[in-house]
Amino acid sequence: MSPLHSSHARSDAPPRECPLSKPHVRNAILEPRTRVPALNAPAPIHRDLIVIGASAGALRVLLQLAAELPEGFPPVLVVQHIGRHLSVLPELLGSAGPHRAFHPVSGQKITNGTFLIAPPDHHMLVSDGEIVLTMGPKENFARPAIDPLFRSAAIAYGPRTIGVVLSGRLDDGTAGLQAIKAAGGLTVVQEPDDAKEPEMPRSALACIDVDRVTTGAMLAEVLQELVRVPITGHDDVPRAIRAEHALTLDRSDAMERIDDIGTRSDLACPECGGVLWQVNGSRPCRFRCHTGHAFSLTTLDDCQASQADVALWAALRALHERHRVLLMMLELHDADDPAVATWRLEEERVRHRIEVLRNMADDE
Repeated sequence: MSPLHSSHARSDAPPRECPLSKPHVRNAILEPRTRVPALNAPAPIHRDLIVIGASAGALRVLLQLAAELPEGFPPVLVVQHIGRHLSVLPELLGSAGPHRAFHPVSGQKITNGTFLIAPPDHHMLVSDGEIVLTMGPKENFARPAIDPLFRSAAIAYGPRTIGVVLSGRLDDGTAGLQAIKAAGGLTVVQEPDDAKEPEMPRSALACIDVDRVTTGAMLAEVLQELVRVPITGHDDVPRAIRAEHALTLDRSDAMERIDDIGTRSDLACPECGGVLWQVNGSRPCRFRCHTGHAFSLTTLDDCQASQADVALWAALRALHERHRVLLMMLELHDADDPAVATWRLEEERVRHRIEVLRNMADDE
């Protein structure tokens, strides 16, 4: 028994102060969660994948970013709208800073200190820490496109993802940035007034409550700050996002389930002629066909305008050729031939149609 409780303790001994009377001891006992960390607490998870969508006018920002991010920074994956054309972007970014920059191949491990740039005519996706390249259906009339990469990152990395939309035309990247946001990732958009082509940033800002809006000059600083932000929770990726990702991967079972994510419309896909489904609840309004092509309403309008122009000039060509054939028939037959009168009337009708279409083309 301790002297404090012994009946034989000296009566003239000075009283001992109770440890609980000391504030710092009392607080340590009563508030252990705020002052004493658990010995087996897991280390916080940070954002460790940056995906960037870039198009016209974004080169300056990308070069500055490559120059200012420190060596060993989390991997940066970039989609730039290059279509089938060769790109020197890997060489430019690699020479701008300390990072390795290159077009990856399928199965490439995603590692720190790298800039991975989508190769020409391929969608670049991520899965299980690796790159997946596909020549799947175009999205927003582009391959590589931004939305497929962003969706795959949202599914594979969830809240560990930081998505960035830079300068560019139309609105590719908006739907993909929404997917990252829905999965708990962070979203960054270039200030439209700072972008050479502000349409892509404006579209993202109009549809998403983004986490940061920044100038190109401040992007490196913003990303270095955001990668240090611990992840506090995890949001499940919505089923519709997974279904769209399956369409990008050209999985037949996903094509059969397109009714789950959209409503059949009376519009035709400008790429393949198939029926378009309007994606449910999408903002901006988007469409997909069962083949896998995808369009925002803005991109669909752009495609249809291009197709209408092609069709107009094709019609003019066909009418010019028909008019030439009719003139040859009139030249080679006698005037008293019974068919000549019919051909002359037809020649006048065709000539009138040519004038109408020519005026339509000139109005464009």
